[in-house]
Amino acid sequence: MADPIAPRPSRVASVDLIRGMVMILMAIDHVRVFSGIPAGGPTPGVFFTRWVTHFCAPAFVFLAGTSAFLYARRHPDVSRFLWTRGLWLIFLELTFLRFAWTFNFEFGALMGGVIWMIGICMVLMAGLVKLPVRWIASIGILIIAGHNLLDATLWELSETLGNGPGDSLLKILYVSFWAGPISFGPDGPTFIILYSIVPWIGVMAAGYAFGHILTLEPARRNRLCLVIGLGATALFLLLRGVSLYGDPQPWSPDQGLLSFLATSKYPASLLFLLMTLGPTLALVPWLERMRQGPLARAVTLFGRVPFFFYMLHIPLIHLLAVGVSLVTTGEVNPWLLANHPMGSGPPPEGYVWSLGLLYVIWAIALAILYAACRWFVDLKARRSEWWLRYL
Repeated sequence: MADPIAPRPSRVASVDLIRGMVMILMAIDHVRVFSGIPAGGPTPGVFFTRWVTHFCAPAFVFLAGTSAFLYARRHPDVSRFLWTRGLWLIFLELTFLRFAWTFNFEFGALMGGVIWMIGICMVLMAGLVKLPVRWIASIGILIIAGHNLLDATLWELSETLGNGPGDSLLKILYVSFWAGPISFGPDGPTFIILYSIVPWIGVMAAGYAFGHILTLEPARRNRLCLVIGLGATALFLLLRGVSLYGDPQPWSPDQGLLSFLATSKYPASLLFLLMTLGPTLALVPWLERMRQGPLARAVTLFGRVPFFFYMLHIPLIHLLAVGVSLVTTGEVNPWLLANHPMGSGPPPEGYVWSLGLLYVIWAIALAILYAACRWFVDLKARRSEWWLRYL
């Protein structure tokens, strides 16, 4: 019987490998959230535990666009698929994932996370895919490269608008959660926008256009991936080095490498995207050669079902954190059942895990997820019901 993990001839193996690596790294950050370890932190160990996960959202969104392009080559209904899937993702972010993060039903606090953002971008892409690929590429690159020109103007506008509808729209589109949550009246829910739509719609549009490159013959495809990836990385080094443009926070030579790498993720700056997408694209030719072997097959497994992985890993990691609390203290810490990570405040004194424990729980989570994803890949190989496309 054919191996359900092996990529079909129409698939580019490096795409699944990259997605698989993204899911593995992403799980580190989400274990970190429940561990109470700060995002970044003063020590190199804590800093790089967070920094390596910065590659996840850019690759995830970019390859979502790429997958849409490859889907469009086989199906004429790509526009309908994008907007229906996008609405589905928005719904899941505000319902199932909201509960998975908090284990409570206090829906007065909501968060627009990465799945929410991808859902909205897919709805917008449902219109963009009707344009020629060159136009989509141009729109994506323009948004990625130029959106930081509006930083000062939009921040000042957000401060002057107050908490009205205009400010809420601005937070959704660009400013994100640093400007505070969206409030729906004194007794209504609050909505924290973690991922704004700009520049991520540009990333997805660029990823859609990148799908055309993946359809080229291998030698040309690999050459273009290297040129684009290494070019983006070199541009990051140049722009970050001179602190001329591309990130609202200049780096300090006195603070060294950590300061140089600490680019803005919320909202994602040009330098953040160059720093993460550049190396990711440069890896494509190498990953095409590394697709054989047990490790590559295991990573590819996660990359074949990234959304299933995502929906399962949040409640699983949360459950493991509850188990850690029961084992170490004999009770479930109330912080784990609050509106966390949606503004419930820092963890209580004495709760924070060690980095070693964080990585042990991460490894346990991956082992469980591997078994579950293996089952789901096999299910998708045996069955073809329409609803499986939405998982």
